[in-house]
Amino acid sequence: MNILDKFLDNFRSRKSEDLILHTSHGDLNLAKESDRQKFRSIVMEIHRTTDALTRKDIADWRKAWQMAINVDSPNRNRLYDIYRDVDVDLHLSGCIEQRRGFVMSRSFKLVNDKGEEQEDAMHYFDQSWFKQLLELCHDSLWWGHSLIELGSLTQDGDGCICYESVSLIPRKHVIPEYHRCIQNVGDDWRSGIDYHEAPYTDWLIEAGKPYDLGKYLKAAQQTIPKKNALAFWDAFAEIFGMPMRVAKTTTRDKNEWRRLERMLEEAGSNLAMVTGMETEVQFVESGKGDAFNVYDKRIDRANSELSKLVIGQTMTIEDGSSLSQSETHLQVFQNLVESDRDFLRDIVNNQLIPRMVRHGFPLKGLRFEWDDAVDYTPEQQIQFETMIADRYDVDPAYFADKYGLPVGERRNNLPPIIPDPDNQPKEDPENKNSHDFFD
Repeated sequence: MNILDKFLDNFRSRKSEDLILHTSHGDLNLAKESDRQKFRSIVMEIHRTTDALTRKDIADWRKAWQMAINVDSPNRNRLYDIYRDVDVDLHLSGCIEQRRGFVMSRSFKLVNDKGEEQEDAMHYFDQSWFKQLLELCHDSLWWGHSLIELGSLTQDGDGCICYESVSLIPRKHVIPEYHRCIQNVGDDWRSGIDYHEAPYTDWLIEAGKPYDLGKYLKAAQQTIPKKNALAFWDAFAEIFGMPMRVAKTTTRDKNEWRRLERMLEEAGSNLAMVTGMETEVQFVESGKGDAFNVYDKRIDRANSELSKLVIGQTMTIEDGSSLSQSETHLQVFQNLVESDRDFLRDIVNNQLIPRMVRHGFPLKGLRFEWDDAVDYTPEQQIQFETMIADRYDVDPAYFADKYGLPVGERRNNLPPIIPDPDNQPKEDPENKNSHDFFD
């Protein structure tokens, strides 16, 4: 049950008293109908509708785009219907999951103003709701602006405060250009709820800019013709994939025609039938054999374009031609991953943590940071730092900040050179005599 509904249930059981709710934007008296209506959860206000799964083409995409950027009455409903088709593309999903996996696999930490890690506070974020929140925020890169509601406050197994869940406000009910949430799909935005006002703002997280339509807008240019090419290829295989069976007969008996037709249809893999001497059966092979270059090449081009859109290159998800090129493409991909991490970090620091503090979490003065130090295996860490330290003079502060160890000046670890008596040149007796002579 949503925490807002719990307050309302509490009110109904206490009709004779005033239930005062203290928020950061002022007090709300839930004994008043106006305040109760104002405080009701946005999720409970809207009426969900079924998305349309009709076939789309480029003309539909362009019309939907035009409707979404309408200044007076922006409407993204048709665009979201197209996005629903885009979202099920297998190659595109693989690219997104690869990018998301690199982002979500990175460890994180909470630090104070001095940069000191606060391990005790990590427990509040090591929860399923927080991982779900990051995934929903990351989805805004593809879908565009996303409005996320924090769930009711509860306790985890250790008795610590946490959110029960997080949920995405259905995108068709959100008009981000005017920060309104409408009750029914298609309603005028002026009749909606302003979610920038109290108390909604304390329970909502915004991911993405209000006018952001997401990368699915560009991806649709490839997924729509790709889906059509696959459908046309199936039709081509159905028509020209098997040889046509033609039967010629001189009989005028309709029953014999139907019997012959049924034999051709039911031959299947048996390829055997019995006919009279006056009947001739032919198998006509198709001369259309270039479907591979027509359809498969178009599908490959669509996949490569989608790879470039999502991961910036193709070699980390497709076959590469050389190690040097693959390493260059991987660096491009890593830059996109770092951009995503900065995007999520800003949302956590600028929106989530301030709201958690207002809800009673002991996180005041802390900020969220990605932890790069623990994402290497010990062997990789030793090899990397040894290689750098052997070639360059490393500032001791690097190791002090990274590992929390007091590091002084670097020592000279070269062993002293001790002469080996076995390798010393032996004296020549003749030379020794000459020395004695001069002495």
